[in-house]
Order: sequence, then C-alpha cells, then structure tokens
Amino acid sequence: MALPIVSIVVPAHNEEGVLAANLSRLREGTAPGEFDIVVVANACTDRTAEVARDAGVRVVETATPGKANALRLGDRDCRTFPRIYLDADVELTATSVYALVGAAARPGALACAPVPRWDLADAGPVARRVHKVHDLLVAPSRGLAGVGAYVLTEQGHARVFPIPDVISDDGLVHRTFAPADRTVVAEARTLVRPAATVRAHLRRRIRVRQGNRQLDAMGLPLHEGRLGLRSLVGLVIRGKASPLDAGCYLAVLVLDRALTRLRALTRSRTVHGDWAHGDWGTDTGSRRKADR
Repeated sequence: MALPIVSIVVPAHNEEGVLAANLSRLREGTAPGEFDIVVVANACTDRTAEVARDAGVRVVETATPGKANALRLGDRDCRTFPRIYLDADVELTATSVYALVGAAARPGALACAPVPRWDLADAGPVARRVHKVHDLLVAPSRGLAGVGAYVLTEQGHARVFPIPDVISDDGLVHRTFAPADRTVVAEARTLVRPAATVRAHLRRRIRVRQGNRQLDAMGLPLHEGRLGLRSLVGLVIRGKASPLDAGCYLAVLVLDRALTRLRALTRSRTVHGDWAHGDWGTDTGSRRKADR
C-alpha cells in the first residue's frame, strides 16, 4: 500500500445521493492508500456514513451539527500534509488533486485552491445570468473561498486550525492569508453546482453575507476589497456581460441585501455565539437536492 501523499477531509451532512459518485471520481486512477480520505458524517439522518464506508474510506460520525466541528474532527484524524478540505457535493478529480499537491509543495506555499467550473444545466434563466456575472466579477481576485475546496500546507494549517465555529470556513481561510501567500491552481478544477433558482440563490447569499459580517467583526481583513458598481459597468462596456445580464444581477443583489437586513432585524445573534450554531452552522446537503 502506498503512503498517502495528501489527506482529504470531506464534511458531509445528508449527502448519500452524491457522495459515492464523488468519492469514485476523486480516487479514480489512484493507488490504494495514495489519498488519505476522511468523511465526517455530520449529524446525518440518512445513509451518508454507510455510503462512505462502502466506498472504502475512513469515516468519523458526530451527532453535533456544524461544518466547523466536522472539519475539526476530520482534521484530527488526518495522517499527512498537505490537507484538502472538500465539500461533499463538489466534484474533484484525482488529476486535480495531483496538481494541488504539486502547488502545495512549492517553496513558501501556505494555501491554494482550484478554479471552479459551474454546472448550470439545471439553472433557470435568471439564475444562470446571475451566476455568470458573479463569476466574471470575482475572477480577477479569485482565491480560496467559494470554490468548494481549499488546501493547506503544514505551515498554513498552523494559522487556521483548530478552526473556530464560523459560518464561512472557506471565507475565514481566504482572509487568513494575504494574496501573496495563497495560490489559485489553474490546472486544478472543481465542478460546483450553484443554486438553480433565484430563491435558492437568495437563501445562500443571505448566509454568505451573515458569514462575511461575522468575519468582519472578528477583525479579519478582506484584502481585495468589495465589488462595486464600477466593476459591473466595466463588464458591460467590455462586452463580457449584456445589459440584461447586469440588470438581472443588480435586481437580485438589491433583493439579497434587503432580505439580509430583514433577517438581521428579526434574528438577534452574537458574532461569537449563536451564529455559529443551528441552521447557519450546518451543511445544507447536496446543492442539487437542496435547490428543489
């Protein structure tokens, strides 16, 4: 049996519908034992743990909800560095893992991430335009957040773990490292299925904004700054997005912010307390299933 070249932590909440296929793609073409994979079945009520065991990977089960808790448990069971933290409903191939491991081995490397590909096959017309514009806006400053996976070297890991109870683990990891300390690996790709409807997209965006506010309150800087209207106008001027694309994006953005404010008024939460638990702190299951 080969010694593992990487440990991969997969927190999974009720992911029996996608987990087996994603684990199969992840290990296709690898030698036995080459990837040290730990699936953390996080407060599951389905067959997630059984599916993972049937796939031949190590499984940790916990009745305590919360993705951060699942990440800590899986991390404690890892056998080597670097370590990949992979969402259970995101596809990552062995070829991409090799590229990420290679990037993590470069001198001075602390953290890296793949480039996402978006599966919009099930997305409605407005949601499709919103995702298109958002991806174009974040592409120039893409980092470790929002791509379904991130990688930490041993030195980078020391900055992050044990990860605190936060809404956005990838957001925290992204902000922990300055742009010079993190790398986007163009040769590595994840396949991410974003929200298929505007309603589902808004549910997620509210959670993202809550997570960002929590990280702001914790004093973690956003090195790239916030996206502004000028960037959106620039996309239209350069012909990368149509006026209709931009209009759909703006309309959903306005609704997103209004709903976030409303939720903040109706749910009083403290930054370091209840925000990290309950529905904000748990995985929502497969994107494909949750959006329907």
